[in-house]
Amino acid sequence: MKTLLRVEGLCMGWGERVIARDLSFQVERGEIFVIMGASGCGKSTLMRYLAGLEDPLKGHVWFEDVDIHQGRLQDLNAIRRRFGVMFQAGALWSSMTVGENLMLPLHLFSQLPQHAKVQMAEFRLALVGLQGSFNASPSTLSGGMIKRVAIARSLMLNPDVLYLDEPASGLDPVNAARLDELILALRQHLGTTVILVTHSVGSIFAVADRALFLDDQLKTMTAIDTPQALLDHGPQRVREFLQRTPGL
Repeated sequence: MKTLLRVEGLCMGWGERVIARDLSFQVERGEIFVIMGASGCGKSTLMRYLAGLEDPLKGHVWFEDVDIHQGRLQDLNAIRRRFGVMFQAGALWSSMTVGENLMLPLHLFSQLPQHAKVQMAEFRLALVGLQGSFNASPSTLSGGMIKRVAIARSLMLNPDVLYLDEPASGLDPVNAARLDELILALRQHLGTTVILVTHSVGSIFAVADRALFLDDQLKTMTAIDTPQALLDHGPQRVREFLQRTPGL
């Protein structure tokens, strides 16, 4: 595998408040990389730093050979368009149809004709199992469908990295498992690198190649490895976190 994203000495926070410090790790191309930990440890915040949405107090985030927080804004924005982001609540525009939500990135950042945009949106919807939903209103969708539409929209610009923030949050076990299957299918069929923020132990074992643990007490990362290796040999707090699912 080739390193796609590299983090060096990252310190997250605002002003005098530090959320986490001394974060150093790398994400390989084609990997499903999980950021895990207890609520409030900084998982979603770290995702925002990795996507270039927040500037670090210290340290660097490298995408290939580019520091995504330093340089001309025009160049950085071009890099960030290679990222797809699904926010926790879906963040769909309620005044737009599902298809219009998906085509918005293409309206903003491409010169494709309308029929090509429609075709791309319909293909992405089929990819996430929502054929026939192009003209639907977001208000008519279930929670699981909203999550899948949000994932489909994040794929519209063919991103190198897909950031998913708690995609299974609020879903029943059946729909959460379907989302896990979708994440694996995206990696298999598109080769997408996925960075997944979650506290769901079931999802971690279902999809992760490697997982990073953020410790809310120590305010830093304390472990990174495959989920099974962390369960077997990780620090005590990591093993306690991963033992929360019955049968593990």
